Amino acid sequence: MAERGRPRAFDRDEALRRAMVLFWQRGYDGASLGELTEAMGINRPSLYAAFGSKEALFREAVALYDATEGAPIQEKIEQSPTARQAVEAVLRHNARAYVRTDVPRGCLVVLAALIGTPEHEDLRCFLKENRKGAEDYLCQRIARGISDGDVPATADPAAMARFYTTVNQGLSIQARDGASMEVLDSVVDAAMVAWDGLTAGTPSTKSTARAGQNNPSI
Repeated sequence: MAERGRPRAFDRDEALRRAMVLFWQRGYDGASLGELTEAMGINRPSLYAAFGSKEALFREAVALYDATEGAPIQEKIEQSPTARQAVEAVLRHNARAYVRTDVPRGCLVVLAALIGTPEHEDLRCFLKENRKGAEDYLCQRIARGISDGDVPATADPAAMARFYTTVNQGLSIQARDGASMEVLDSVVDAAMVAWDGLTAGTPSTKSTARAGQNNPSI
């Protein structure tokens, strides 16, 4: 009688990577435990034993996403010689990364849990803090540009970082909706045209006036 082969060893890193891709594709609420265990090649008890819970698994998946997909972004921000080049390099990179065919389109952190059931509000806050951290990082790079002399002292780094973060998040949504790299690049072109106007400063009176308006949602 032939001896049965040993069961394949559990590869936690590979299981986490597969979970990350499913969350990226379906979002937190959209990825069921059944789909996660099937994608990861494990059963529910094994998932709980290895990761604790679906929420803990998701948080680890986001950390893996930041470590892998975020590494090139950090490199471009740190190594670009000027703040403008850093911002454009990030947007150009994402215009390509968001339309890759080997992974889901768009950004996991932007798309995974913007809307969902009320009991998952803590996860939405978690992702909100993650996105805010990326915005703050961009703000620091623009502020460094002021110190280095390649950004005018009249610039408002926080306002600029908010603007370019909004552009970047829009690229993610456009990509998920099927936009091509060429379309995303045209958005980046328009965003970079705005650089000179943004570095000229944002009058606080205009910001205050806009904040007081009751604008309809769009």
